[in-house]
Amino acid sequence: MDRLFGRAKPKQPAPNLTDCISNIDSRGESIDKKIARLDQELGKYRDQMKKMRDGPSKNMVKQKAMRVLKQKKMYEQQRDNLMQQSFNMEQTNYGIQSLKDTKTCMDAMKLGVKEFKKEYKKVNVDQIEDIQDQLEDLTEQCSEIQEVMGRSYGMPEVDDDELEAELEALGDEIALDDDTSYLDEASKAPNAPTGIPGADSVTNKDGVAVDEFGLPKIAA
Repeated sequence: MDRLFGRAKPKQPAPNLTDCISNIDSRGESIDKKIARLDQELGKYRDQMKKMRDGPSKNMVKQKAMRVLKQKKMYEQQRDNLMQQSFNMEQTNYGIQSLKDTKTCMDAMKLGVKEFKKEYKKVNVDQIEDIQDQLEDLTEQCSEIQEVMGRSYGMPEVDDDELEAELEALGDEIALDDDTSYLDEASKAPNAPTGIPGADSVTNKDGVAVDEFGLPKIAA
């Protein structure tokens, strides 16, 4: 059958902007290399003309340099055209990708709204308000219970003036308890004798002679 009707040609892939941009950039790089090679050739001719005197030989080198310069101008124009084409295609590709991204965002937002509505149906606002009201009532009831449990009863009734007088008296007793002057007097008392009672020479810890009662002896 293939001999009679022939074989169908394979379907070519659709053109791709990214591939086209890559091909154009590759052509531009090839032209840049050619321009660089012509620049080197122009530099060589320029150096030769600097060393030559005016005449037929110098004119011949000049003609070659002019021909190379024309080629360079042509390549530069081609390169500029390719760069502009590449830029235009990149802008187009950027616009297409931006639209694709926008469509993706829109699809995600639609899905989000759908899920939001689905989950919102599971929430009963009236039930939430009822729960909040119940919690508030229970909190108030707990406060009332605590207040009742903390209520004092069976306490004797006492006049406020009597309480104030007793409080002032209690303050005076505390002040007396804090008085330590008797300790100072005790510290000034004579030291206990360090010798043997009844002995002729009894002294305290400071070396002063004292009698059997621990009092300083009066010189005879």
